[in-house]
Amino acid sequence: MSLAILCSGQGAQHPAMLDMIADHPAAAEVIKAGETALGLHLHDVLAQSEAMFRNAIAQPLICLTQLALWTALRQDAPKPAAFCGYSVGELGAYACAGALDGAELARIASARAALMDQAAAATHGGMLALQGLRRDEVSRLCAGHRAWIAIAIGEEEFVIGGEDGALAKLGTMSAERGAKLTPLKVGLASHTPLLSDAVQPFRVMLNASSLTAPATPVVAGIDAAWVVRRETAIEKLALQLDHTIEWAGCLDMLYERGCRVFLELGPGRALARMTQARFDDVDARAVDDFRSLDGVSSWLSKHNSDF
Repeated sequence: MSLAILCSGQGAQHPAMLDMIADHPAAAEVIKAGETALGLHLHDVLAQSEAMFRNAIAQPLICLTQLALWTALRQDAPKPAAFCGYSVGELGAYACAGALDGAELARIASARAALMDQAAAATHGGMLALQGLRRDEVSRLCAGHRAWIAIAIGEEEFVIGGEDGALAKLGTMSAERGAKLTPLKVGLASHTPLLSDAVQPFRVMLNASSLTAPATPVVAGIDAAWVVRRETAIEKLALQLDHTIEWAGCLDMLYERGCRVFLELGPGRALARMTQARFDDVDARAVDDFRSLDGVSSWLSKHNSDF
């Protein structure tokens, strides 16, 4: 039995997301390094309900929170078999796996957001969650419209990205077939061809960065590859911008590698819920399920004899 660490994506930010690590010296150093690189204070951002959801702020905020949380937890935690991140969380996963420090993580996350915003500027796009239709049917509905499967979560659960008009049409057609639809708080069509112009500039930036090979494997979102080399990490992170995230495949890969305990660094609890729903014999929790770091560590310690 092994531990997997999951890093969430955008949409679940909340004002208290840094509270748990406020008094932890090592975690505070991560946040401070990131804030210096960004030239802003994250607590000020969290005091503004809309600011924390803006792409330019959300991406570094989420990634830095994940690295700070793992920095606070890792000393007392079992060594994970792998890290895996959902959307922008994949960048946070590489940092938690030892490939980036806080300052460089902040710079790359900020640049990633800027490149994505620039690529998306020519269109008005977004994302919506869709439940209740199988992949072949969703693909047929998207065909001929400026909409694509952005994230595959399960056999009948997807995130669709595309232009606003296309999403409206797709929403109507899907609802007529009994699907459940939920608009997401993401103002662009991530992981679709609408972001293709961002791929090469991001690849160039990653090549010039201090990103190293992860000390612990990272599961790539686009194909569930087991990444241990810098060159592979760069390519997977770049292609992720305009390729579908195969999240169900990532969870299956972790399960096949023996992971039965999953901890989501957050913000939010969505990944832990997805994991628990997919497998009957796993224990999946999110940091946001706990009141303190000690609570998270106590839960992990219950599994120490299993690892």
